[in-house]
Amino acid sequence: MTSTSGVTVRGLTCTYEGGSRPALAGVDCDVPPGSLTVVMGATGAGKTTLARCLTNIVPCFLPADRAGEVLLQGEPIADRRVGELAGRIGMVFQDFEAQLFSSDVTQEIVFGLEHTGVAPEEMASRVRDALSAVGLPGFEGRDPGTLSGGEKQRLSIAGLLALQPPILVLDEPTTDLDPVGRSDVFAVLAGLRRERLAILLIEHDVGAAVAADHMLLLNEGRVVASGRPREVLADVSRCAEAGVRPHDVCRVFAALGLRDPPLDIGEAAVRLRRAGLVPTASCGAPATPHEDAILRVEHLGHRFADGREALADVSFTIGRGELVALIGRNGSGKTTLARHLNGLLRPTTGRVLLDGKDLRTRPLEDVAQRVGYVFQDPDHQLFAASVTEEVAFGPRNLGLSPDEVERRVNESLAAVALEARDADPFLLDKGARQRLAVAAVLALHPEVLVLDEPTTGLDWPEQRHMLELLRRMQRAGRTVIVITHTPWVITEYAERVLLLAGGHLRYDGPVRGFFADPGRVAEAAFQAPDVTRLGQALGCTPLSVEELLSWMPREPAR
Repeated sequence: MTSTSGVTVRGLTCTYEGGSRPALAGVDCDVPPGSLTVVMGATGAGKTTLARCLTNIVPCFLPADRAGEVLLQGEPIADRRVGELAGRIGMVFQDFEAQLFSSDVTQEIVFGLEHTGVAPEEMASRVRDALSAVGLPGFEGRDPGTLSGGEKQRLSIAGLLALQPPILVLDEPTTDLDPVGRSDVFAVLAGLRRERLAILLIEHDVGAAVAADHMLLLNEGRVVASGRPREVLADVSRCAEAGVRPHDVCRVFAALGLRDPPLDIGEAAVRLRRAGLVPTASCGAPATPHEDAILRVEHLGHRFADGREALADVSFTIGRGELVALIGRNGSGKTTLARHLNGLLRPTTGRVLLDGKDLRTRPLEDVAQRVGYVFQDPDHQLFAASVTEEVAFGPRNLGLSPDEVERRVNESLAAVALEARDADPFLLDKGARQRLAVAAVLALHPEVLVLDEPTTGLDWPEQRHMLELLRRMQRAGRTVIVITHTPWVITEYAERVLLLAGGHLRYDGPVRGFFADPGRVAEAAFQAPDVTRLGQALGCTPLSVEELLSWMPREPAR
């Protein structure tokens, strides 16, 4: 008799062909029907390998020595082909764009339905329900190639939801989503438990764990913690050691010597008040304005060939040496705006000035040298056979001497801490490829650096490494503009926020001023970091855990 259990993993060990150490070592895991398990850990911890083993991608497509037992709905899968498991377990891959190939959104979802025997009369409702679940109603006729990165990610999730497999595996499905979109996906997944689905979610964002039933923390292929999310996240040191950014509330409680931190902001505020730990009201240090303008955007508008208006009457000025966060919902026009700042796109209306001169009057090679652009996906701009050749390409094209090219290569690779000079760029991990893309731009010595989601898909140590690099660039005098959906990145590193909504500039001002107005944040469909919301529940607007703690009384009130 077939068991109705979801996922059962016992003693799973996996070593890839040619690997020097196991990617997984003795992993045990249970995901019952109607439950959500979140798997977290640093890059290389074994999270994706676990997902691949559950779907038999390892070892069927990726040769590996695999031992242990994997059961899906009570049945072993060791001798099953990947295709045989398709109706039982569905997966959204980390590289979600690789899953999209159809000419319109509807066909993208219907393709999977056709190949799993879904009746034609049922397909329309499944497509409609799946798109509605991920916030894409009305996108049925859109070409996936015209969607933003976050919208493509939502579409890949919709394709899986429409198939309705009893077991779902999602490998970092929210990396490109805005904060509200990310919360929406987490809520959808949590809600699917009512339909008795077994869901395994791989994530870097601890927000994913708040509504989960179980959390698995991996470090170098081994389970280092397993249990209820509130219990696992309470161990701040262990999370940090495993490469997971600790939950803000847990960090605050640990620093104050309080046990059993709640993950709910309201409950945490009540606990702190009862303990007499209420911060002294403070506005924090005001940001120093940058008066020397380097970029000026005047009444910028852009309309695509299909008639879609991506930007409308956008105007702002960026000072030399600023670090600015460009934010907004998926599809709000952020990438379109960023690509006007170095001439990759030409305005439909208005203009962009660099040091007072219209970009359209300057040679593209001159603009590219002065305004460096790092794409959201580093693979879109990497092409050389080695790390050294990748970084040297730009300076060589400028006609610099071999000695100067070598100096710039050394300087740029040192700045991003890349030592594997002879390595194939496409064999590097995502964090290293992201840093290589930055190094290739730095070698041109740009005055302005524009980065589209530079921390996407990176674990916490890699994110900090990238952000500290950008901070050093700013302190060295460069202007840095970062497109990001990550709230703590904005509050801890940016000086100023530019908010786009529907192609219009809705806010231009200091970071604290933006987050100090919860109504404005909500209207922008954004979300403040947990520590900021905790502080606001206590009467202040901190931008970091350290700042909130610095405002706390040294001893609890008696």
